[in-house]
Amino acid sequence: MNSEKIIGHGAEAIIILEKDKVIKRRISKSYRLPQIDEQIRKLRTRAETKILEKAGKIISVPKVLKSNEKTKEIIMEFIDGKKLSEELDNFPLEKQKEICKEIGISISKLHDENIIHGDLTTSNIILVDDNSELICSQPKDNGSGEEKIQCKKLGGIVSKFKLFFIDFGLGFHSQKLEDKAVDIHLIKQALEAKHFQHFEILTKEFRKGYSNSKNSEAVLKQLEKVEKRGRYKGD
Repeated sequence: MNSEKIIGHGAEAIIILEKDKVIKRRISKSYRLPQIDEQIRKLRTRAETKILEKAGKIISVPKVLKSNEKTKEIIMEFIDGKKLSEELDNFPLEKQKEICKEIGISISKLHDENIIHGDLTTSNIILVDDNSELICSQPKDNGSGEEKIQCKKLGGIVSKFKLFFIDFGLGFHSQKLEDKAVDIHLIKQALEAKHFQHFEILTKEFRKGYSNSKNSEAVLKQLEKVEKRGRYKGD
């Protein structure tokens, strides 16, 4: 019996759940010459694998179990959580703020290593939430982004969560302020479109987290230029 289940279908790939693994399989494009299509899918599979492996040393992303350039597949661990786009609005405002601040911290770490996500939205962030009680009065950080656990007092209940960033299919390496600014513009657009009730507050928290970046001031200044041009509106 085939245990594969399609859980996502994009323009470039299908996402398959098989037991405790996720398979990202790049699909063939009939409008491309077969040889060119083969090479493009092979190179994109290789590039995304490398970015995932590098990002995994910095922040929380699904672990790559295997990459097969022949079948154009990346096999990753399954993250048992929910899309942040579906969950964020359900939390108390204080927790929403803490989550957005943590997004900013994580992206600042990526950008300091010149990794651009390329499709930074709340739909590409998986929230693993645990409302069990913890003995902690302040956020804990053992110095590892991957193992970091955030704790926040919420009405006497201590909540912990972890954010996993997914889908680096449009990711690339860049030192350019413009590329980093566009990354931030994308998450701002996502917050405004899907989480508009507290958009300004949540954006402010993101910026607080992103201020950890060594180039945050320059990137945020470039972001102002990007938004003034308005060239990415409607993407």
